[in-house]
Amino acid sequence: MAVTRNKVLFFYNPNAGNGLFKSNLDYIIERFQLKGLFVVPVRIGRTNMLDKVMAQIDEKEYRQIIAAGGDGTLNACINSMIKHDIHLPLGIFPSGTSNDFAHHLEIPREIKEMTSIALGSRKTCSDVGMVNDRAFINVSAMGNLVDVSQRTDPTWKNTLGVFAYYMKGLSELSVFKPFPVSIKSKEVDFEGDIYFMLAMNGVSAGGFRNLSPDAEINDGKLAVTIFKKMPPTELVPLVINYLQGNHQRNKNVIHFKTEEMFVDSTKDIGTDVDGETGEKPPLHFTILKSRLLIYTLLNDMKN
Repeated sequence: MAVTRNKVLFFYNPNAGNGLFKSNLDYIIERFQLKGLFVVPVRIGRTNMLDKVMAQIDEKEYRQIIAAGGDGTLNACINSMIKHDIHLPLGIFPSGTSNDFAHHLEIPREIKEMTSIALGSRKTCSDVGMVNDRAFINVSAMGNLVDVSQRTDPTWKNTLGVFAYYMKGLSELSVFKPFPVSIKSKEVDFEGDIYFMLAMNGVSAGGFRNLSPDAEINDGKLAVTIFKKMPPTELVPLVINYLQGNHQRNKNVIHFKTEEMFVDSTKDIGTDVDGETGEKPPLHFTILKSRLLIYTLLNDMKN
């Protein structure tokens, strides 16, 4: 007897977007029911409810999973899917501060539009990055940019959005401190002092758009950008290069793509995984090729 995949597992963060999903839950459920689909809403917060539910679902009963919230909610959902070997298509309902990966996929922030995309049939494959045993869909970072993101006042984030990151970054530009790092891959063997490093699947991080403009979500590689130690007088020209979109050609920047990379440091350096606090070095980066199928309207699609 054939199993009907008519359920939708809907994880939502009640605090994201000032209660955006909580106040629109009835509308979302109605839209799916009109298509003969039944939404199973799961409220997630500080508990590990998301992982508990993932561990118990029968994948054959579900059409898809939806992660509704910010980058942290999306990251938690993807890590749980990989942990429990779940391969259902994923819908993204963005409502965080920066929503970097959703921005890359051109998923709108209006409930009506994001619901329509999740109800559609158009999907694209996406790689998933791994750093040690943790997955990331967009970025894993190390260094000063991470510290800026993690120290930005939550009230600023809620009020000003991504502009809060720019303000915080500019205010601390003059006190950025380099740190020693060892980076080894087939493409690059580097030892020296850097300000920060990004291993990206998407193009933006922490609200900073187009940090890695040549990154592709399904090319089977991570796009790595390293900002080396430089004289203070060269920091401002680098920022100008970034604003012009050509920072990767700056002499103080190393940029390459790789399938595997080892990173270590003798310093206690902050790391970040999709906006959440990451592990301490040493770090082993790999990639799971085309691991996810995501609902989107981009031209690069598979059914």
